[in-house]
Amino acid sequence: MSRLLSLFIALAGLFMAGLAVAQTPPATPATPPAPAFVPPPLTPENTWNLDLSTGGRVVIQLRPDAAPNTVERIKTLTRQGLYNGLVFFRVIEGFMAQGGDPQNNGTGGSTLPDLTAEINGLLHVRGAVAMARAQDMNSANSQFYIMFVPRMQMDRQYTVFGRVVSGMNFVDAIERGEPPMAPSRIIRASLGTDNLPPMTAEQLQAEAARLATAAPVAPAGTGPNPNRPVGPSVPAPSAGPRPLEPVRAPGAPPRRPRPQG
Repeated sequence: MSRLLSLFIALAGLFMAGLAVAQTPPATPATPPAPAFVPPPLTPENTWNLDLSTGGRVVIQLRPDAAPNTVERIKTLTRQGLYNGLVFFRVIEGFMAQGGDPQNNGTGGSTLPDLTAEINGLLHVRGAVAMARAQDMNSANSQFYIMFVPRMQMDRQYTVFGRVVSGMNFVDAIERGEPPMAPSRIIRASLGTDNLPPMTAEQLQAEAARLATAAPVAPAGTGPNPNRPVGPSVPAPSAGPRPLEPVRAPGAPPRRPRPQG
């Protein structure tokens, strides 16, 4: 009798356990992770304004969440006035506009140490702003470039630290050339916290004319380090999709090449 009772109790326990499992609600699917580096709200603290000789203000959203040391360098050099009056000395159609060199020819930088690269998930889309460098990944200093078009081959090769959020038409108007015949200039760089109003087109034109006379552009190959050209190379075009092979019916003989001549 005791054996039957024990067996009955064991079977009842198994039944209740199975019932509990059956009544357990299915697990809720995990929430997908948020995309990396979602742009934060645009604030004056992370706004970089470039008043260009091409006619107006370019507003750039800085991304300290992605490149904190680089953004701090941009802010420091802007407060020092380093970018005021500098030209875009290397401007390639269908690629980018490069500036930020005190020598105005791609061979110089600030007096501050070079930066350690901050490779992140920000992409080389149109309007992306990134640091120029030499072959050494950790050689960026003051020079930067703005992308005219997307170039995804460059992703994770350079430190992207911001993106143009307004005034891209003034970037598009930058004079092309390596170097340009009449280079476009950054008349004034400022931060959003400076609360400086945009310069008018007339003010920009007048200041550009004054700077062209007072601060002519040095030719390439001069400056403190003429053997250190800095800047991104034009990436090779991506390989296109393979051409489709002609469809051949099952069992059909292979197609012979057509005779030439």
